Amino acid sequence: MSRPALETVIVDRAVRDRTVALFRERRIVLPTLTQLARPDTIPAEIVRSLTSIDPDAAAPLNLFRVHWHNGSDRRSRVEIPDHVVLPGALTGVESPIIVAFGNRFPMIRAHKVLAAYGCLVPRLMTGQFDPTRHRAVWPSTGNYCRGGVAISRILGCRGVAVLPEGMSEERFQWLENWVVDQGDIIRTIGTESNVKEIYDKCAELDRDPGNVIFNQFSEFANHLIHLHVTGPALERVFRAVQETSPQLRLAAFVSATGSAGTIGAGDYLKDQHNARIVAAEALECPTMLYNGFGEHNIQGIGDKHIPFIHNVTNTDVAVAISDRATDELNVVFNTAAGRTALAARGISEEVIAALPHFGFSGICNVIGAIKTAKRLGLGKDDAIVTVATDGAELYATEVEKAVERRFEGVFDHDAAKRALDRHLLGASTEHTLALSPLDRDRIFNLGYFTWVEQQGVPLPDFERRRSQSFWRDLRPAIPVFDELIVAFNAEAGVTPSM
Repeated sequence: MSRPALETVIVDRAVRDRTVALFRERRIVLPTLTQLARPDTIPAEIVRSLTSIDPDAAAPLNLFRVHWHNGSDRRSRVEIPDHVVLPGALTGVESPIIVAFGNRFPMIRAHKVLAAYGCLVPRLMTGQFDPTRHRAVWPSTGNYCRGGVAISRILGCRGVAVLPEGMSEERFQWLENWVVDQGDIIRTIGTESNVKEIYDKCAELDRDPGNVIFNQFSEFANHLIHLHVTGPALERVFRAVQETSPQLRLAAFVSATGSAGTIGAGDYLKDQHNARIVAAEALECPTMLYNGFGEHNIQGIGDKHIPFIHNVTNTDVAVAISDRATDELNVVFNTAAGRTALAARGISEEVIAALPHFGFSGICNVIGAIKTAKRLGLGKDDAIVTVATDGAELYATEVEKAVERRFEGVFDHDAAKRALDRHLLGASTEHTLALSPLDRDRIFNLGYFTWVEQQGVPLPDFERRRSQSFWRDLRPAIPVFDELIVAFNAEAGVTPSM
């Protein structure tokens, strides 16, 4: 794990040849990264075959659904990714906040399955991972390890999930149904903020040559897949909203940092629209803002360190959100009392119906967008785009916990009103910082302690990420991987008809 790399040439021809033979035998076809970015280019033969495939099945064809353009049934394909535009009556700001739904993705109902595919396929194409011998180890605070297990299983290899024991029950229930062996679910101590404990376990597993660690926090392919796939998808969403409001500009993109994969889409949106990139974190663990530490319940945004693939020096705003806000709004959005309170404020049935598509990190992103709009003085012509990584279906058991913990066991209409007033309409600019060059350098430097001192990354490899030229120089890898995938499919004899 000590030297993150992005290989674009075949490292081990024999391993790749064994992988070709396996995929030929199992008739597995791999989509290119550009097909996931532009699903309209997926071959017609594949599209026809997908009609009979359950999106939750361990079927290789579901790889061709690992994109933002699945419909609400997760079977059909839509031209514009599903999303909602949140009104000012809900958010308290004039700026339209546009939220794309990540729970349309196959198998795990979360967009982290895209990151898992993006990280595994380059290793397969270059002969760095042998599905006939290796176990794929997926360190995560929740959804990425589920995506890794799903991708591993449908590609005929063994996936191992490493995640904190304090994550939601729904995550563990899903994993129990998908792993090859129950021992492939490894629970580390703590919750979201205990990422180092995950790394320590992976360092132990890495001593076995049969394990390959896919560390989402340091896999540059995680950054690239979101730059190439998520960025353009969010641009299409914005363009669709802009059609009815031509004066709109894309002012900002908000993403909780987590592994810093999704926030890579911001590099694309900044290039195309000069959108500012906003990194959100938990107030209970304000690493970027205050060099802080702590524990929180915004599941999916593991922190207390700076991910190696976070392009910190291209980030414009850092904002912290309390897990009290995400806990309480999760209750509001997913209970009858909460829906009644929302309707009483004039929120449309369409918007109310969309709110259960927000998991904890999605709610965090929305609050981050509100705080950003206030901090930057954005108005009605300044759109903010963000994502709901997953939906409330992954946090059903958290509702009852939050009622007991946050509302002293009683949640009613008045409690819902207070939560909405406090966390949405009353969201302040406190703990929201427009980053100066000095701030960016400070945050960047924090990564030294994780990556150089703990994980053994050579200092020159750490430092070169400070320059934007480093990040731009990664991008030519995308067409190279597509060429490798096309050649791989041809060698395996599984190239589909257009």
